[in-house]
Amino acid sequence: MKRFLTLLFTTLLLTAALCVNASASHFDAAAEDLSAIGMFRGTENGFELDRAPTRSEAAIMLVRLYGAEDAAKTAYETGEIQHPFTDVSDFTSPYVAWLYTNGITNGYTETTFASQRPCSAQNYTVFLLRALGYKDGTDFEYADATEFAVTKGLFDLSFFAGDFLRDDLAAVTYQALACKLADGSDTLIGSLIASGAIAAQAAKPITDKLTAYSELIASTGTALQDSLDADLSMKMDMVMDMTMPDPETGKAVTEQVAADIAMDGTVQMILDPDDIQMGMNLDLVLNMAMDDPETGAAMNVSQPMTMGFWMKDNWMYVSDGTTSYKQDMSGTMGEFMVIYEELLGQIAEMSDMSTAMMMPYIDGVTAKRSGGDTIYTLDINDAAYNGLMADIFDLVLAEAGTEDTAALPLSMTMSLDEYDCSYTVGRKGLKAMDAVLSMTLAMDMSDPVSGSISLTAKADLEMDMTANATGSSVKVDYPDLSTFRDYEEILAEMMEGTDYEEILAETMIEVPSVDLS
Repeated sequence: MKRFLTLLFTTLLLTAALCVNASASHFDAAAEDLSAIGMFRGTENGFELDRAPTRSEAAIMLVRLYGAEDAAKTAYETGEIQHPFTDVSDFTSPYVAWLYTNGITNGYTETTFASQRPCSAQNYTVFLLRALGYKDGTDFEYADATEFAVTKGLFDLSFFAGDFLRDDLAAVTYQALACKLADGSDTLIGSLIASGAIAAQAAKPITDKLTAYSELIASTGTALQDSLDADLSMKMDMVMDMTMPDPETGKAVTEQVAADIAMDGTVQMILDPDDIQMGMNLDLVLNMAMDDPETGAAMNVSQPMTMGFWMKDNWMYVSDGTTSYKQDMSGTMGEFMVIYEELLGQIAEMSDMSTAMMMPYIDGVTAKRSGGDTIYTLDINDAAYNGLMADIFDLVLAEAGTEDTAALPLSMTMSLDEYDCSYTVGRKGLKAMDAVLSMTLAMDMSDPVSGSISLTAKADLEMDMTANATGSSVKVDYPDLSTFRDYEEILAEMMEGTDYEEILAETMIEVPSVDLS
C-alpha cells in the first residue's frame, strides 16, 4: 500500500508544480466569425494570431467597433479630418485621423504614432471600454482598466501568461461585441447592426449564438442559485500509467492503476440567505485494478459506499454508512453568507457578464424544441478551453514564485479531448442536464537525484442530472439528526491511547525530490 501512496502523492506533487506547453493560437473560430463581419482581417499570411498586434492594427479595430470605418475614409478623403503623425501608412491614416480628431487616442509623441509598436493588453482594453461608451477618468481609471473590464464581461488580460497576441485581441473583441453598452440600451454588436455598420445576415452566426446562450443562462440560473431537488447519476473511468524509480532499488518501475466510479444519488438544496438547507444521498461503487504492492500480482479492489451529507441550522451532518457525525459550521457559514448575499444582488449583471465572457469558448449553441421543452446543446471550443487551462497553470506557477519555467525539470500537457453538454429547459426552468467529458494528462520530469518520472492519465466522465422540483416546492428530507454525534468527541475517542510516532512511521511516504530552484 505504501508504494501506491507514493505514486498518488507524487502525482499530486507534480500537478502542483506543473508546467504546460500550450498552443499559441486558441481562438481561430472567433477570428473567423469576426472576419465574416469585416471586423478582423488577416494578411497574406493569414490571421497571424501568434504575433502581437501593432498600434495601427488596434486603431483600425477600434474605428470598426465604433461603426465609423466608412465615415472615417470619406472624411479623410475630403480633408475633414487629419493627423500630424509621420509614421502612419496611407492605408491606416483614415483610421488614426478619425481617432485623433475625435480625441479618442493620441500619438506616441507629437509627430509619431508608433504605428508598428506592439499594442499592450492594457491599451486595447481601454479602447474597448471606450467603444462600449465608458469614459476614462469618470467610469474607470486607466491604471485599473483591466479590473473594471472584467466586471463588464471582458477578460482581465493580465490573467493570461505571455504577451498580448492577435489571438487574444480576437477573443476579447468577440467578447466586447456581446457586452452591453454603458447605457444598457443594447449589446455592442446589436448597435452596430442597427446603425448599418455590420450586415445583419453576416452577423447572424454570432447573434444567434448570443441569443441562445443568453436564453440558456436566464432559464437555468435560478435552479442553480435558489432551490433544486434533483437525481444525479455519474460514471467516471480513469487509467493512469506511471514510470518512476523504485524507492528501494532506484530502478525504473512501470505501474498502472485503473479505476471506475459509479455514483447514483439525490441532491436537495434551498439556498435561503437566512437558512441554507441541503441534503445529498449518494451510493457509490469504487472499482480499482492495480498491481499488488507486495507481490506485483494483478489485483482488483471493489468498494461499495453509501454517503449522506446534510446542512441545517448552520450544522453539517455526515454519514458514511457506519459512522454519523456533525460539525458546527456557524462561523464558516457566516462568512459564506456575506459573499452569497453580495452575489444575489449582482445576479442580473453577472448573467450578462458571464454570457459575454464565455462567447469565445463556445463555437455554437443549438436550441431544439421537444414538446413543451427546449433542449440546448453546447458546441465547445476545445482549443480555447485547452488554452485556458494552460494559462491558468502558468498563472499558478507564477503565483508560486517560480518565474523561470524553463528551469523546471518538468513538462506537462493537458488536453480536453471531448466535452458535450446539453440542458433540457421547461416552462418552469431547468429539467435536466447531461454532460460527457474526456481529458488526457501527460507529464515528464527529470530529476538528477531521483531519476525520471512519467505519467499518462486519461479520464472519461459521464453525468446526468434530472430536476424533480425547483423553487418553493423544494423540501429537504432529513434523517433523525439527533443520533449524529459531535465530530470532536469521535475524534478524541479514536486518538485515545494512540502512538502517534508509530502511525507516522507506518504511513511515511517516500517522495522523489523535485528541484524547483
